[in-house]
Amino acid sequence: MNLKLLLQLSLFGLIMAFATVSLIPEKFEWCFWLVIFIFCAYVIAKVCTGKYFLHGFVLSLFNSIWVTMGHLIFFSSYMAHHPGVADMTNKMGTHPRLYTLFLAIPSGIIFGLIMGFFAFIASKMVKPKVVA
Repeated sequence: MNLKLLLQLSLFGLIMAFATVSLIPEKFEWCFWLVIFIFCAYVIAKVCTGKYFLHGFVLSLFNSIWVTMGHLIFFSSYMAHHPGVADMTNKMGTHPRLYTLFLAIPSGIIFGLIMGFFAFIASKMVKPKVVA
C-alpha cells in the first residue's frame, strides 16, 4: 500500500472540503469530483504496482475524512450555501451536525467503491511507470 501517494492525492479532498463550503455550488460539485476521481485513478494506475482497487478505496476514505471535517468545522457556512443539504438534514429529525457525521461513513464507503472501480479500470488502460 502506497500511503505516501494516497496522502498526497487526498489533498484534493482537503481542497474540496474548503471549496465546497462556499465556493462550489452543490449542483456542480459532482463535476469537480469526477475530474478528481479520473485524475487520481490515472495516478494510482501509473504509480502503484498492484492493489489498485484497494488504493482507490482507501483514498476515498481519506477524502471522506477531510470533507467531513471541513463541513463540520465550517458547518454554518456550508449549510448556508447548500440549501438542499440543509433541507435534507432538517427532515431527518436529528441534529444536522450529527447527521453529517453519520452520513460520512456510508458515503465514504460508497465513493470508495466507485474510486476503487475507477482505479481498477485505469490500471487496465494505463501502463505503469517502469522504475529502472
